[in-house]
Amino acid sequence: MLVKTYGADRVESEARYSPAECMGCRTIPMVGNPRAQDISTSYVERQNLTMRMQMRRFTRLTNAFSKKIDNLGHAVALHFMHYNFCRVHQTLRVTPAMEAGITDHIWSIAELVALLDNTVQQYAA
Repeated sequence: MLVKTYGADRVESEARYSPAECMGCRTIPMVGNPRAQDISTSYVERQNLTMRMQMRRFTRLTNAFSKKIDNLGHAVALHFMHYNFCRVHQTLRVTPAMEAGITDHIWSIAELVALLDNTVQQYAA
């Protein structure tokens, strides 16, 4: 966990919407034994932003808003499978799954759908 310490709030006459000045940061390991320099909220915040921008289910008052938790769970799983196995990332020049050594090729949408078909058949049996 990354805990930021902020200074006093700005006075009314200064920039009204400016945040308080960050005076320092403290890292607190919550799970495991991570290196202190690897503790950051930036990774999670970037992931949340990417998911919100690419999945309209997280935006209220749209046609894609999930009313059932099961549908939301399936949509999130499908998003992450596509993001990690099918989509070539600009900075990596490969998929994250290829970079991590989980797979040796870029998955097609057909391969992704085949996984769904296999899962449906397993539950039906």
